[in-house]
Amino acid sequence: MRKEFTGYIENLQDEICTALEEIDGVAAFREDLWERDGGGGGRTRVIEKGDVFEKGGVNISTVYGELPGPIKKHFDVEHGWFWAGGISLVIHPKNPMVPTVHANFRYFELYDDPEMKTRKDGWFGGGADLTPYYLWPEDAAHFHKVFKEACDRHGEDLYPKFKKQCDEYFYNSHRGEARGIGGLFFDYLREDDQRSISEWQQFTQDVGSVFIESYLPIVKDRIQEPYNRAQRYWQEVRRGRYVEFNLIHDRGTLFGLKTNGRIESILMSLPPQVRWDYDFEPRDGSREAELIDVLKNPRDWVK
Repeated sequence: MRKEFTGYIENLQDEICTALEEIDGVAAFREDLWERDGGGGGRTRVIEKGDVFEKGGVNISTVYGELPGPIKKHFDVEHGWFWAGGISLVIHPKNPMVPTVHANFRYFELYDDPEMKTRKDGWFGGGADLTPYYLWPEDAAHFHKVFKEACDRHGEDLYPKFKKQCDEYFYNSHRGEARGIGGLFFDYLREDDQRSISEWQQFTQDVGSVFIESYLPIVKDRIQEPYNRAQRYWQEVRRGRYVEFNLIHDRGTLFGLKTNGRIESILMSLPPQVRWDYDFEPRDGSREAELIDVLKNPRDWVK
């Protein structure tokens, strides 16, 4: 299963990077291969200063070894070894009419033996979410519809549950608002009475494979939208909220930092230009205020 999932994330990284480069037309991904002290490594790809994408990263990694102290404490074990593989991406467009997007799909195994031959536990996790600066309801509906259809092929109970978990997870509790308009979030998908670990693997890979279909049509529809300096300013204010979530709440960021992950890869999710203005409030009745209302009151975008 580790080998299969590794091949999957390698191919998915290639497909996504190729599609994004074609849309941008100017910038290309820079690739860094890296190794992790303790075991494993990854392939980081970053795009910057493009015509469409101001900054973005599409990273894969497979890391393994003895569980670090904080993770042992989290799992309440004295000894343990792990393998973790996944793909993680964040794309920050230049035009504020184009939404930022995030997705990741991962697999984790836990062992009692240092040779890591006998899996004690294993689970899948991941999801995708959209963070617009200006709201087009049809874009939100498209994003959710694509992922709902992928979920429904594995059970109509999955999308409502994982959509709800996304709304709850990508939430800046200190601000009382969501990071974006949601999508999917799932974690600890273990074998159970309803689904085998292989079925959860297929589910995770199917959901990851529709990412391009979920996001690129939105980009193509919005890259020609005009914008002004004030709208760009608003984008940078909202990017500040994105940074706050990633550095305060995001489990993936915290896990990477606690497992001696590669700092440049972990923090590639941060936008290149951002601002924090004191007590910034949008004007009542504005499109900016409309977005805040949705972030404080999550909607059901598809039935």
